[in-house]
Amino acid sequence: MAGTAEDTTTAAPAARVEHVSKSFPAPGAPGGRQLVLDDITLDVAPGEFVTLLGASGCGKSTLLNLVAGLDRPSAGTIGTDGRPALMFQEHALFPWLTAGKNIELALKLRGVGKPERRQEAERLLELVRLKDAHGKRVHELSGGMRQRVALARALAQDSRLLLMDEPFAALDAITRDVLHDELTRIWRETGLSVLFVTHNVREAVRLAQRVVLLSSRPGRVARQWTVDLPQPRRLEDAAVAELSAEITEELRGEIRRHGQH
Repeated sequence: MAGTAEDTTTAAPAARVEHVSKSFPAPGAPGGRQLVLDDITLDVAPGEFVTLLGASGCGKSTLLNLVAGLDRPSAGTIGTDGRPALMFQEHALFPWLTAGKNIELALKLRGVGKPERRQEAERLLELVRLKDAHGKRVHELSGGMRQRVALARALAQDSRLLLMDEPFAALDAITRDVLHDELTRIWRETGLSVLFVTHNVREAVRLAQRVVLLSSRPGRVARQWTVDLPQPRRLEDAAVAELSAEITEELRGEIRRHGQH
């Protein structure tokens, strides 16, 4: 059912992180550095769904930002198959634009001609099951609908790698559950590679083919699990709960070890 992950693919990875470390200036210590990530090596295979899991402050979002190209590592190298698309916890939609126009803006920046943008935006809205939302403004949309539009806008970038930084954390449990199903469906339909940051163990197990646990700061790859449970999965499935309990115990151990330093 689950075990240590092994990369058996021979195709070039969608993302390759090799011996990456990242440090920042240490507060209150002039000239000092604080190590946040330490010697991370991680591949995401084409079409693979990987979740990054760890305690708050372990460097999950920092690593995602490095893969996205928003920052540079202090050491090591990162390579991706084209430019990744990035989706945040906050939808970051422009409130003065409609849902459709938010997506069309991403298409415009990609170089899609004006005549094609409306049609492609409508196709993407239909993909995220918001077929009639093109003309709706952000304030007319629920939190879950806004995240669907944000997902459609990310897909508009035509990237083969989607980076997601706790995109459902602010949503209520029912909406989050629905969007788990939608994301799984879209991932399977599109063949995208996904690197998904979360601190929620059951969310990680429900969504991923592979769960990567980072240690507490500095973040290192502590352990990985292959999740070969059939999709779609439910949070309440016995097998999901069983693996989640195993991973939670490992996470608690990492937090305890960190607290002893």
